[in-house]
Amino acid sequence: MLALLFVLSVQCQSQRAVTQEQAGPTAKFANLKEDIPWSERMALSIIKRAPEAWMNDFQKQPKWTYTIGLVMNSLCRLSKAKDKPMYFDYAKGYGDTMILADGQIRGYDIAKFNIDNIAPGPYLFSVYNKTGEDRYKTAINTLKRQLSWQPQTTDGGYWHKLRYPWQMWLDGLFMGEPFQAQYAVEFNQPDLFDHIADQFILAEKHTRDSKTGLLYHGWDQSRIQRWSNPETGCSEHFWGRAVGWYCMGLVDVLEFFPKDHPKRDELIAILDRTLQAVLAVQDPASKTWWQVLNYPGRKGNYLEATASCMFTYAMIKGANEGYLDEKYRGLAKESFEGILKTFIKEDKDGEIHLTNCCSVAGLGGNPYRDGSYEYYINEPIRDNDAKGIGPFILASIELEKNK
Repeated sequence: MLALLFVLSVQCQSQRAVTQEQAGPTAKFANLKEDIPWSERMALSIIKRAPEAWMNDFQKQPKWTYTIGLVMNSLCRLSKAKDKPMYFDYAKGYGDTMILADGQIRGYDIAKFNIDNIAPGPYLFSVYNKTGEDRYKTAINTLKRQLSWQPQTTDGGYWHKLRYPWQMWLDGLFMGEPFQAQYAVEFNQPDLFDHIADQFILAEKHTRDSKTGLLYHGWDQSRIQRWSNPETGCSEHFWGRAVGWYCMGLVDVLEFFPKDHPKRDELIAILDRTLQAVLAVQDPASKTWWQVLNYPGRKGNYLEATASCMFTYAMIKGANEGYLDEKYRGLAKESFEGILKTFIKEDKDGEIHLTNCCSVAGLGGNPYRDGSYEYYINEPIRDNDAKGIGPFILASIELEKNK
């Protein structure tokens, strides 16, 4: 039914544009852009490609994963922003599939202490606050229990996973902290904000490059990993999406942070200086970003969509919420236009695709990922990766608030 709604919606727009079709695809495209905002065009395209919510991110069977949680939370936010229940109803389907009647999370294993598994938490809050179903509250408390026992470095930074000991990855700041910040508000546990702030402060302290201001992907306190610098513990390169996760985590956490908290201003300053470093390596022609941020035009490097969407979202939300200077609003608009020109592909029926998405990247593991330049540029590239289409919707929602 939702897929049919997509087709009918686009056909309706096309019929009204029939007199423009002789002017070519640009005129038709402009008409669709005017009548259907980009946030909804992407949402309708997602629904068309994945009739059941759990099918997102190319899944063949239901799986509890941060990638689908990100997309479903973006659709919940879209439903609220546009006052259109259909997006929430679709997103709720993921919870209907993954959260059992007693609140158990299908396929979830707390003993792995995988911080990625916390990332769907904000989605659970969206569904719980809308439905009031106890099973979602139980699942939320299960995720919080994991964070309460998550292994930590000696100075208090969360390990990324139990099987990645003594390691902080930038990815983990988005995976765990927006959920924990919302939990602190919803369940009146303000003491959590000290620990939340420390995660971002520690990650910057350990991964920030003093010359560029950019953040390395990971840090190994033990210096045992082959990818870690024996002096600093850092991985070798600045991977775009890793820094994107960090920036998104900051703007989402600040949404819940008490205005009188003593470390709030420090977090805002970190966001500002990280984005300044990111803007310094932005591709000047396309206004998007490279897979390996500081090697523009190097053989094998490419303009990458997921990180570009994440940086754009962080800038526009930061400006909208007053965390960042108003200059970031214009910069975000430029970047979004760059995303549309560089990465968005449109089908004849109006369905849109986000191209040039890095499929996955990490450190260590088996087979071993060494964090080299060659490793990052040779990971698979695909269209419509969940880690890009979710931030695309989030950035669109924020940009559309100003129209």
